[in-house]
Order: sequence, then structure tokens, then C-alpha cells
Amino acid sequence: MRHWSIGLGIALACLVVAWGVLVLLARRLPPGLLRDLVAFIPDLVTTVRRLRADPRVPRRAKVVLLIAAVWVASPIDLIPEFLPVIGPLDDILVVALALRYAGRAVPRELLLDAWPGSPHLIQRLLGPARTGE
Repeated sequence: MRHWSIGLGIALACLVVAWGVLVLLARRLPPGLLRDLVAFIPDLVTTVRRLRADPRVPRRAKVVLLIAAVWVASPIDLIPEFLPVIGPLDDILVVALALRYAGRAVPRELLLDAWPGSPHLIQRLLGPARTGE
């Protein structure tokens, strides 16, 4: 049993070190699309939290955004995360669809105010503004 706990401790330490290295590398990225994509998930979590607390957001939009956030956080995926490039595609697709739905159910200005990241990324996900907004 002792060997298992030592192995688990080493694996956990390696995971923490790998995350630390990834965070340091992400902070060194030059401004641009790649840096925006690295910050996408934290920005998504912040946006969902802000929209869930806002009484102007319809209940249906809150449920859709919460489902998208749970989907991203879930360890069960349609495409395994360890596959390079295509691993996070199912998460990105679910989030993009949820944000587009929220963009139709929530006033666009409210959604843009809730997004803490670069506004051009969320505007691209939401698509062009509808006439009449």
C-alpha cells in the first residue's frame, strides 16, 4: 500500500508542476488570438457567474449557461482531452452554442458587460448584432 501512496504522491506532484509550467508559459504569450484562447475558460466561468447573479437574465439562459459550464468542467467528454488539437473541440462547440443562445435570450450589452476578457472574442462567438437591438 505504501508504494501506491508514493506513486500517487509523485503523480500529483508532477501534475502540479506541469500546471505551473503551463501557467507560466501562458503568461508569456504575446497578445493575440492564442492568448485570448488560453484565457477563454476562466473568462467563461466569470461570465457564467455574473450572468447567474443578474436578475435581468431569463431562467432558461441561466440553465443553458450552467449546463455549458458543467460540460466544460466534466471529466467525461465526447472527444478525450489528451488528443492534441481536437481534444477540446467538444467543449468549445458546446460553449459556443450556449453563448450564441444566451446572445439571443440576453441583451447583447449585458452579455458584453459580463465578459471580462477581450471583447472581440465574445463578439465573434455571438455573431453579428441583429437589427432591432
